[in-house]
Amino acid sequence: MTARVGVVTFPGSLDDGDAARAVRIAGAEPVRLWHGDPDLHGVDAVVLPGGFSYGDYLRCGAIARFAPVMETLVDAARGGLPVLGICNGFQILCEAHLLPGALTRNQHLHFRNRDQVLRIETVATAWTNAFQPGQEVLIPVKNGEGCYVADAATLDQLEAEGRVVARYVGGNPNGSQRDIAAITNSAGNVVGIMPHPEHAVEALTGPSLDGLGFFTSVLKHLVGAPA
Repeated sequence: MTARVGVVTFPGSLDDGDAARAVRIAGAEPVRLWHGDPDLHGVDAVVLPGGFSYGDYLRCGAIARFAPVMETLVDAARGGLPVLGICNGFQILCEAHLLPGALTRNQHLHFRNRDQVLRIETVATAWTNAFQPGQEVLIPVKNGEGCYVADAATLDQLEAEGRVVARYVGGNPNGSQRDIAAITNSAGNVVGIMPHPEHAVEALTGPSLDGLGFFTSVLKHLVGAPA
């Protein structure tokens, strides 16, 4: 049976179509979810895509966190549903307290759009099990508020528990503390990543096919998950 992966659209979402396409290329069925509808329609996993939800008013992700779909999603994620937040989706996950820390304005105060090398630090998540520990991948990054920050105790805890999912290599594009590009929750089912793996799934349009591994990982995870 084909896995069904939901992709949420908020007002101002930019990359929801790209995320749905990546899900399809990976071999799953993308299911479009609407911010105003709390029903997750029985999906097996969810992607919160990049963009500028609600125009980034107040703070990036601060309003989206209160969308009806998020009320259901937060409970489902705490119950084990795999959730991937990309860029703005990462910001929303932090605002919803599914992940610790926050994403703030890039330290250099400029928007950054470039192909970025990342090092995969852990494969013990629902979204990275298709990689090898220490594997370097090339994924586009495009953000103005992608600087990951947290207090020292939180950063130390993330490191000690192996919850740093990926780090920037060859230059930090936004000043994120400890070069952090992606993190996970303690259960490994929720991952937030600032770069855009959905833009690296086809040779025609991406710098590599490296992003596809995030989407095939969740299918592998679902196959092995208990019924």
